[in-house]
Amino acid sequence: MTTRIDTRFAELKKQGRAAFVTYVMAGDPDLTTSLNIVKALPKAGAEIIELGIPFTDPMADGPSIQAAGLRALKGGMTLKKTLELVSGFRKDDNFTPLVLMGYYNPIYIYGVDKFLADAKAAGVDGLIIVDLPPEEDDELCIPALKAGLNFIRLATPTTDDKRLPAVLANTSGFVYYVSIAGITGAAAADSNAVGQAVARIKQHTKLPICVGFGIRTPENARAIASHADGAVVGTALVDALKNSLDADGRATAKTVNAVAELTAALAQGVKGAKQAAE
Repeated sequence: MTTRIDTRFAELKKQGRAAFVTYVMAGDPDLTTSLNIVKALPKAGAEIIELGIPFTDPMADGPSIQAAGLRALKGGMTLKKTLELVSGFRKDDNFTPLVLMGYYNPIYIYGVDKFLADAKAAGVDGLIIVDLPPEEDDELCIPALKAGLNFIRLATPTTDDKRLPAVLANTSGFVYYVSIAGITGAAAADSNAVGQAVARIKQHTKLPICVGFGIRTPENARAIASHADGAVVGTALVDALKNSLDADGRATAKTVNAVAELTAALAQGVKGAKQAAE
C-alpha cells in the first residue's frame, strides 16, 4: 500500500528537500473559513496538512491551540463535520496528504470502525492520536493500518533507545519528533539538539522524520528542516488566524490571507533548508 504521504515524501526526496507540514484546527473559527484556509495552504507551499480535531481537554496543546479548539467547538464543530471538511477539500485537491491530529476520545465515541471507514471515504491519509501509547495499538493503530491509513507516532526528547522500538513498531507514513519537552508553542526548538535526535532515531527506522513544536519563523523552519525530513508549524499559524479575527472572535476579510501569507514565508524557509545544508 502506497499512501499520498508515502508518495509525497518520495517526491521530495528526489528533489533533495524537506517537507513543509502545516497544522490548523478544523472549524476554527467556523467551518466555511476553515475549509477556505485548508484549501489555501497547498497553494501557499504546504506539502502535508495536519488538521486538528477539536477536543475539550487537549492535554498536549499549548494555550493557542487550546483556544483554537474551543473557538471551533463554540462554532459547532464536530468530528463528523471535520470529515465533511476533508471531503470538501478533496473535491479540488486529490494530491496533498491530509492527516487528522487529536485525541482518542472523540473517535471512541464516534465508533472506531465507523470512523475509519468514514475517514478513508472522506480522503484522510493518516492519523496522529497523541494519547494512545503503543501498548494500546489494538484500539486504533492496527485497525487504521488495515483500513489503509498511516498511523503516525510521536517521539520526544524523553523517548530513549529502549523505548524507541515500541514507538516505531506500527508507525507508518512518518515519525513526528516533538522537539521540546512540554506543550505546543512553549519554547523555540534547538536545531543542534534536533539534529542529534533525528540522527539517533534514524538508526532505528527508515521512515521520514518530521519535527514539530517550537517552530515559529522562516529562520526556525530553515534550521530545523536542514536536519529533518520535514518541519511542522502549528501554533504560529493558529496565532496568525487568531490575530485576524474581530473583537467577537469571528473571521474577517483578512483571516484566510493571514494564514496563507505566513505559510508562504515559512515554506520559503523550509525550501531553502537543504540547499543551505549542502
